[in-house]
Amino acid sequence: MTAGPEFSAPAAGRDPSGAARLSPDGAVIHSSAQVQNSSFEGWTEVGEGSRIQNSHFEAYAYCDRYADIANATVGRFSNIAAMTRIGPTDHPFDHAAQHHFLYRSAAYWPDADDDAAFFAARAARRTVLGADCWIGHGGIVKPEVTVGIGAIVAAGAVVTKDVAPFMIVAGCPARPLRARFDDPTVERLLALAWWTWDHDRLRAALTDFRGLRVEAFLDKYQV
Repeated sequence: MTAGPEFSAPAAGRDPSGAARLSPDGAVIHSSAQVQNSSFEGWTEVGEGSRIQNSHFEAYAYCDRYADIANATVGRFSNIAAMTRIGPTDHPFDHAAQHHFLYRSAAYWPDADDDAAFFAARAARRTVLGADCWIGHGGIVKPEVTVGIGAIVAAGAVVTKDVAPFMIVAGCPARPLRARFDDPTVERLLALAWWTWDHDRLRAALTDFRGLRVEAFLDKYQV
C-alpha cells in the first residue's frame, strides 16, 4: 500500500475490546494521519495525528499517536510509542544560513526553484528499526542510525549511534544501560528469529509467547 501527498485513510475499525481490526492486506491508518510516499505491509497501524514520509513499514509494525517518521525502514513488529521522531530531518547548518529559504526557495520567490539535490540527499539518509524493537514515548532516533532487533530506546532518549540487538539505551545522547538478556540467550533468539514466522505459526505459539519466560520459550521452539 502506497500513499501519496494527500492520502488519508479511514479511521480504524474497532472490535468490542477497543483493539484495531488489522488486516493482512496493508495498514490501518487513522484518518488524521498524514502519509506521503510510504508503503505498508500487512498488519501494520499508524496512529492518530502521525506523519509518515518516504518510509516503509514491514509487517506488524505500528506507531502510536503523533509519531513523526521520515526516511525510515520500520522493521517487523516494531513498537513505536507516541510523540516519537524517527529520522528527523536536518537543516544545512554548515552554510551561512540554515533557514527553509535555502531549499524551499520556491515558496519565497516565484523565480527560484527548490533545491532538489538537498531533498534527495536528505531522503537518502535512512534510519532503520530492527524487528521487535521498542521506541519509548518521546524517543528520537537520528538519521543513518540502526536500532537493532529487540532493542529498547527509553522514553525521551535521543539516539545518535547504532544500537545493538536486545540492548536497552537511555539518555541524551542515548547510552547503553544493559542488555535485555545474556549473550547466549541473545544468540539463541537471533537464531530462532521468531519475527520471521508466518501468521498461523505466531497464533499457534501465542499461549507460549504469553506464558513462558524467554529461556523456556527457546527450549520449546529452538530445534
